[in-house]
Amino acid sequence: MNTLVCSAPTQLAYEHRPAPTLRPGDALLRIRRIGICGTDLHAFEGTQPFFSYPRVLGHELAGEIVDPGDATDFQLGEAVTFIPYFGCGTCIACRRGLPNCCVQMQVCGVHLDGGMTELLAVPAAALVHGNGLSFDELALVEPLAIGAHGVRRAVVQPGEFVLVVGAGPIGLGVMEFARIAGAHVIALDLNQQRLDFCRSALGVAHTINAADADVTEQLRHITHGDMPTVVIDATGSLRAINNAFQYLAHGGRFVLVGLQKGDISFSHPEFHKREATLMSSRNATRADFEHVLHAMHQGLVKPATYITHRVPFGQAKDAFASWLDPNTGVIKAMIEAG
Repeated sequence: MNTLVCSAPTQLAYEHRPAPTLRPGDALLRIRRIGICGTDLHAFEGTQPFFSYPRVLGHELAGEIVDPGDATDFQLGEAVTFIPYFGCGTCIACRRGLPNCCVQMQVCGVHLDGGMTELLAVPAAALVHGNGLSFDELALVEPLAIGAHGVRRAVVQPGEFVLVVGAGPIGLGVMEFARIAGAHVIALDLNQQRLDFCRSALGVAHTINAADADVTEQLRHITHGDMPTVVIDATGSLRAINNAFQYLAHGGRFVLVGLQKGDISFSHPEFHKREATLMSSRNATRADFEHVLHAMHQGLVKPATYITHRVPFGQAKDAFASWLDPNTGVIKAMIEAG
């Protein structure tokens, strides 16, 4: 089968590999859609933490079942997605119902070879029914679940002002589910084109360009002097994360969805006097996936809006580097396979 391999930073090549052998507990999928995530792009450019090469990228996936294996409630040919974070089932996190932050986490396309291939074997327990959604929609469930999980971690309440730092695909998902939770959403990004997309496609009423000199004053004005009670970072940028501490209201919560390699630095007195809460948000749970699927079926989220670039699998190698360039206007790139 044809497989696209990232052998080293900036190095992609197609290889012919044998089809996977189905093991007990697995199901076999024919991959139909591959969404491109920031993780894939960071791995390609060599800036992704916890990453080793060579690796087959791709974890935002939709496919059809070629062999359901032990998945007795799934049908041959059924359109599905799956939860691409494989926990050990025995560590402290897994025992407490938190497999998304398993001590020995194996993420498809990061720690294990992922979906940029024709056929992929996955744990049957990770499968998620498509229930009539399109392949495009199913490939976008996972990144939206990341955003939904971050919002759930923050325990966002109706009427709160939620500042989302970063208007990429993950940030857009955070905005969507903060809105669904009843919050007033504020988008902050350096890319004006993305901020315009937030307004036009998502209906975000408040957008701020991070290059403006008066970001703090704009936030005070929007929040009637209070500042946001929730700040959620979806950039993975050390500078953006460090800067965002100053935007947090007293008694507020700061949630890190984005991931970067460096050490966070902030003023302890400023953080302490706010009695603020700092937390990370890693991956997502089945409950988050189900929340996203329900929102899609209810028409509360229309993820196909995010897809700005689309290529067939055979052209993905040549297109990949261009998706790192903000000037291309990419929000979500989608690879059509199978």
